[in-house]
Amino acid sequence: MTSQTPNVPGPEQIRRAPKVLLHDHLDGGLRPGTIVELARAQGYDALPETEPDRLGSWFREAADSGSLERYLETFAHTCAVMQTRDALFRVAAECAEDLAEDGVVYAEVRYAPEQHLTAGLSLEEVVEAVNEGFREGERRARANGHRIRVGALLTAMRHAARALEIAELANRYRDLGVVGFDIAGAEAGYPPTRHLDAFEYLKRENNHFTIHAGEAFGLPSIWQALQWCGADRLGHGVRIIDDIEVAEDGSVTLGRLASYVRDKRIPLELCPTSNLQTGAAASYAEHPIGLLRKLHFRATVNTDNRLMSGTSMSREFERLIETFGYTLDDMQWFTVNAMKSAFIPFDERLAMINDVVKPGYAELKSEWLFDQMAVTSGSSSVAG
Repeated sequence: MTSQTPNVPGPEQIRRAPKVLLHDHLDGGLRPGTIVELARAQGYDALPETEPDRLGSWFREAADSGSLERYLETFAHTCAVMQTRDALFRVAAECAEDLAEDGVVYAEVRYAPEQHLTAGLSLEEVVEAVNEGFREGERRARANGHRIRVGALLTAMRHAARALEIAELANRYRDLGVVGFDIAGAEAGYPPTRHLDAFEYLKRENNHFTIHAGEAFGLPSIWQALQWCGADRLGHGVRIIDDIEVAEDGSVTLGRLASYVRDKRIPLELCPTSNLQTGAAASYAEHPIGLLRKLHFRATVNTDNRLMSGTSMSREFERLIETFGYTLDDMQWFTVNAMKSAFIPFDERLAMINDVVKPGYAELKSEWLFDQMAVTSGSSSVAG
């Protein structure tokens, strides 16, 4: 008789499990060594550290500091070395390689083209350099025995006035590696309704978009993103928990907005470690993802900024598994949720789920079963 212990994966199985990533910032995931090399090549001398390990630690400590100024400074450094075609190509290629090495099979990586123009590149040149970098990273990953597909999300900064221009750019490149549009930046004082012209344009063009909402701000941010702007997904959306009441007896009551989000299967791009850094949750145990999973919201697991958070998709799942006792079945549930919510055509999403995600988890589950049988057989032999 085999053990009835749930199939809780270890670190190696977590890494090998096929994972899908919907919320990851290109300028938040650089390798520290790459930053140092690019800064040296470009004559950028404002880095706080010039030794890669110390620089990586500085980024994580700055993001954990609780200081908004220090947190924003981290992106000033990464963007500063991402102003040339070669730099953008390299960063994008390494991004795809790193994600593939971590077991990610599909990723949508976002960046703001308007933040990479100081050295004279045009918006189009930025997009083409990043797209070519992703394709190169996919090729390198295949050569190393990994498979990944990366789509780009073009982001407009919500405090700026270029959203319609970036939306039009995303539409022009939608069949050339760009899969959708996003707005990012400070939520308070910069509601998504300031960019209604961009969202109305994208809807007329039958294009996809997500909106950073419900992270630093609250329910009004989510409501505007959905009901005024028509977002397909919510970037973070973690504050939907404010519309869910848990009574002392454990019974749960959903407000009308939370009910709408769950009923409409609106994807939540949850980023647990990042949410802890920004104060959206006090600990992994208190992160809303636990309750949202139980209530069957369309919850997904994401990294946000791998460099600043010192994280990866595997690390995010490791922490959730340690906290909530999740199994391979839970990992598969989150992964299928994410793949269902991707901005590629339905038949391609279905093929990824049926031909990559489900077979990958089935293999891992069979490994667990045989390991349990081996342990049981060994115990029986000793007893005999």
